[in-house]
Amino acid sequence: MKVLFIGGTGIISSACSRLAMERGIDLYLLNRGATIRPIPAGAKILKGDIRNETSARQAIGDLKFEAVVDWVAFTPEHIEADLKLFRGRTNQFIFISSASAYQTPPVNLPVTESTPLDNPYWEYSRAKIACEERLTRAYREEKFPITIVRPSHTYDCTSLPMHGGYTVVDRMQKGKKVIVHGDGTSLWVLTHHADFAKGFVGLLGNSHAIGEAFQITSDELLTWDRIFEIVAAAAGTIAKIVHIPSDVIAKFDPEWGAGLLGDKSHCMVFDNSKIKRTVPGFSATIPFSQGAREIMAWLDANPSWKTVDETLNATIDSIISRYESVFF
Repeated sequence: MKVLFIGGTGIISSACSRLAMERGIDLYLLNRGATIRPIPAGAKILKGDIRNETSARQAIGDLKFEAVVDWVAFTPEHIEADLKLFRGRTNQFIFISSASAYQTPPVNLPVTESTPLDNPYWEYSRAKIACEERLTRAYREEKFPITIVRPSHTYDCTSLPMHGGYTVVDRMQKGKKVIVHGDGTSLWVLTHHADFAKGFVGLLGNSHAIGEAFQITSDELLTWDRIFEIVAAAAGTIAKIVHIPSDVIAKFDPEWGAGLLGDKSHCMVFDNSKIKRTVPGFSATIPFSQGAREIMAWLDANPSWKTVDETLNATIDSIISRYESVFF
C-alpha cells in the first residue's frame, strides 16, 4: 500500500511513520527535510514545501497514493491547497484535526465523535473546525474520500505536557512553586504517540473509515495535580503546587490563558469505542508514568533541550506573588 505523509516527522506523526514501515507500507514523506527525529529506514523522501504549490507538485510528480495524510494543515486555505493537489491522486485523504475542536466546555461526558464542534475560546480550534467543514462539504459534493482524525494531548519523549515545559521542571528541581490551573482536579488524557500510532495506522486504506471521524486517545484519566506529581517524580523531585484560576492566568499571559480556557481547564473524558470497532485490537497500553520517565531520560541525554524561559519564570513568580498577596 503506497501512502504519503505530508510531514511525518513530528511528535505524533513520527511514531505513525515508524509503525507504517514496520507493517510493510510503502511510505513516502513530503517535507522540507528539517527534523530532530530519525526518519524510518526505507521511507522515501520527497523534498518539497506543501505551502508552495509548485514545489509540492514537483516533489510528487505523477505519483498516486492509496492514502494521503496531511499532518500540517491548520487553516481552510491549507485544505483548499490539498484539495487542488490531491483530487484524483488518492483513495483516502486523512486530515489531522484536534480534540480541542469539540464543544468547550463539554455539556456531556464522555466525548464521542458526535459531540458538537464548538470552541469559542481558541482560534486554533476554530480553524480546525473550519477545515473539517470544508472537507465534509468536499466529501458530500464531490465524494472526495476524507477521513478525519482528532488527536487529544499526544506526546513523545521530547514533549512535557505543561505550559513552559522544562522551565517548570527546573522550578520544581530548585524547590520553587509551580502553577496548576484551577483546583488541580480537572481530568485530562495524555496519549503516548506510540499508542496513538496503533489506532491510526489501522485506518490507512481502511474502507470503513471513509467519510468518518475518529478520536484516538488513551483511556487513562489523570488530574492535572497528578500529572505534575508524575513529572516531578520522574525528575527526582516534588511539585510545590499553587492553584490559580485559569481566567486569572489569562489576564497575566493571554497566550497561556487561551490554551487553558480553550482546552486544558475543562475535564475531558473520551469514549474510544469507535476506533476500537474500526481497528480491532487497538488499545493504549503506555501509562504516563512510563512516558514521563522516557521524557526525563531523553532530556538527560540531550541537555541542550534543558532550556529555561526566564520571561516565563518571571511571569510565574509575578502571578504567584500577586495572587497570594490578595488571597493569603
